[in-house]
Amino acid sequence: MKISIVIPVYCEADNIQPLYERLMAVTSTLPDYEWEFMFVNDASTDDSMGVLRRLARDDNRIKVIDFSRNFGKEIALTAGVHSVFSDAVICMDADLQHPPELITDLVKEWRKGAEVVATIRTGMDKEPLGRKLGSWGYYWLMSKISGLDMISQTTDYRLLNKNVVEAFRRVTERGRMFRGIIDWMGFKKVYLNFHASSREGGPPRYSYRKLWKLAVNSITAFSLFPLRLTGYMGLLITSISGVLLAWMLGNYAIGNHALYTPLAIVVIANTFLIGVVLMAIGLVALYIGTIHTEVVNRPLFIVREWLNFKDERQD
Repeated sequence: MKISIVIPVYCEADNIQPLYERLMAVTSTLPDYEWEFMFVNDASTDDSMGVLRRLARDDNRIKVIDFSRNFGKEIALTAGVHSVFSDAVICMDADLQHPPELITDLVKEWRKGAEVVATIRTGMDKEPLGRKLGSWGYYWLMSKISGLDMISQTTDYRLLNKNVVEAFRRVTERGRMFRGIIDWMGFKKVYLNFHASSREGGPPRYSYRKLWKLAVNSITAFSLFPLRLTGYMGLLITSISGVLLAWMLGNYAIGNHALYTPLAIVVIANTFLIGVVLMAIGLVALYIGTIHTEVVNRPLFIVREWLNFKDERQD
């Protein structure tokens, strides 16, 4: 049976060789499987591609997809999964925070019948408090509004059976969250826990800005709740402001002018209504932007170079 390991790479020149050595050590303990290593270089600006080129020259099991520009981690994972044809696919990061030694347990659970073996990060060395709180808040919100079975602190480090991969290939959306789509598809799933070590080489590549963008994209992709929330808030604010406005007008009609002026009435009414309108416009714009991206129908990714591919190459 063949298992492919898909690894997105962005400026990980210092980590690729140690990762490769640890993968070799782990996979050598599982000789009953044929192994393939799919690296997707997301237009790294360091020597990541040079390192990958040298490894691919020495080991024909290593395949490399080199993007023409930076398309992001979610698309890099997608390109890797689209380009392998194996009995199972394991997705993991290149920064060594996903321990390769867990692969043995992933395969064991898969052989027991699991179609998706996902991982939960129970902790991380030197994890910034802001990122920890942000992650908790994101998963709490998504579990409430998306209808997905999203467990807090789950990661992209997971094993997918080939029928899951085939179903994933039929997903066409462009503003995507990889693990969100996997969770949306369902399938028989089990979870494994792991503790992430601190990043060994270089600074984190996933900035707060990228994390925020991913969170917004996933919320708009998997839930209409923000739009409904806008409607609910608009209704609530309009009702409250309507009652308040009626009370103010009633007091003004009977001559009680001590507390406010006619201008105050107008200001309060306009403030509430303008706030609702601006919030609604902002949220609708997010959804319209997503619709625009889908309708334009550009390719998910463009490849500059394929290394160690033959006729199975997928564009």
